[in-house]
This record gives sequence, C-alpha cells and structure tokens, in this order.
Amino acid sequence: MAVSFSHKFGQIIGDLLELAIQPHLEKFAKKNKLFLDKKGKRKARTGLKVSWSDGKGNKHDLDFVLERGGTENKIGQPVAFVESAWRRGTRHSKNKVQEIQAAINPIVLHNKSTICFKGAVLGGDFTNSSMSQLLSDGFAVLYFPTELFVKAFKKYNLDILSDDETEEAEFKTRILAWENFQKKEELCKALLNLNKTAANEFFASFSKSVSRFIERIIILPLHGQEAISNSITEAIDFLQDYSENKSKLQLSKYEIIIRYNNGDKIEASFKDKNDTISFLEKYL
Repeated sequence: MAVSFSHKFGQIIGDLLELAIQPHLEKFAKKNKLFLDKKGKRKARTGLKVSWSDGKGNKHDLDFVLERGGTENKIGQPVAFVESAWRRGTRHSKNKVQEIQAAINPIVLHNKSTICFKGAVLGGDFTNSSMSQLLSDGFAVLYFPTELFVKAFKKYNLDILSDDETEEAEFKTRILAWENFQKKEELCKALLNLNKTAANEFFASFSKSVSRFIERIIILPLHGQEAISNSITEAIDFLQDYSENKSKLQLSKYEIIIRYNNGDKIEASFKDKNDTISFLEKYL
C-alpha cells in the first residue's frame, strides 16, 4: 500500500495536540494526587497502549486516564478520561465525536462509582453541532481551531495550511521539515498560550469535578408491594384506600441516593442488602 503523506502529516498534528496537553495533565495530576496514565511503558500493564474494559469485557484504547491510588506498579481507580483528536475538514467531525463517545461512555458506565470527569481536547475543524453533542453528553471540551495551529506553526516558519489541491509532494516536504524541527515543545507552549482562556476554563471544570465530595447518602428501605395504576384517578383511589398502619410488610427494595457538593446525584436500587452494601463500599 502506498504511503499517504497527507494522512501521515495529519497524524503528526494529532500527536502534537497530545504532546501539548500532556504537561498540563501531568501538573494537574500531581496537584490533585492522581496518577496520569498515558501511551508508553508502565510496569502495571502490558504493552504501550492505555486500555480499559467496559462491563461487557470489551477493551477500549484511550489517550489519557487519571487514577486515584495508581502508581507505576499498580492500577488505581479511574477518575477521569481525556481523549484528544485532530480533524482537517468538518465532514468527518461528527464521526470522530461518536468514536470518542463509543470509547468512553461504556467504561464510565462500568466505573460510575469512581469516574467524575470526561474530557475531549479537539483540534482542527469541528462543527458546533459535533461539539454540542459532546457537551450535552457530559463532556468538557477544549477546542483548538485550525487558525490557532496555523499561527503557532507560522511563528516558527512552518506551514500547515492545505486543501484538496495540495499535492502529496508538499506534505512530504512538510514532514521532513517537521522531523528536522528542534523546537517542538516550545511550539506546543505557543499553541497553548494562544488558547489560554479556554484551557483555563477546561482545567477549572476538571478541578471542580475531581474535588467533589459526598454531602449525604439517603437510604430508603421500601416495604410492601408496588401498585401500578393506569390513570391518575386510579392512583388517587389507591392512595385514599391505602392503610398506612400496615405492619410486618415484606421488604421490597433499598433505594440509595448519593448527593455531592457540586450538585451531582447518583441513584441506585437493590433488592438484596449485601448488594446494597457492596455498592456503597465502592465509595469508601
């Protein structure tokens, strides 16, 4: 298969986006006493990829995972997932957003007792509707429009602008120029500085989520048989005839409501006491 230099150059820009955000995630993890897992070797896992499984045993490769209690030698509890993505041209931006959701949401559902943050760092051309889709799904989004990349690269006399008419030979020339470029970290800092306000808002939201704590736990042991009515009239009739003095009714289920200081709420329902206790023990 022939090498696509345009595709390879797009991968370079995508890797740059990860490289730009990684030091800030490392600083954030250290400040909040978390462990940042990223692509590369780690004694606690095999391979170079960061992978987590969902409730069905399916593995998903991720960019960044922050863990509570994690170390180089020990996998901790996942607290946050942050994915990054670069897209040139908006026609595929919706598909990329759906890929991010498909990778993150099943794992969050499987680890809902510990996960408190879903983040997406996007670069290039993403439509407002694609980003709104992430925001409505509970993601925090940090967006770097194409023009910010153009400005950052132009500062170092590098060109990344292209269209459908740009030839493969031009992309090959740009790749060679990038491989010989010695100030990649400096360029990353310039890119972040151009988007400083948005980056600060993203990490402020991140900090608020990670620092949340449980304010109270409401436990409702429910006794009796549930009554189902097909109309409001039937429901009222049931309540009017219902005796509140019934004793020794069989336990129906335990309703659990966990409320956090930031307004988040988790609700669960169990029929078995031991299952209820096991659920709560995850929050210790």
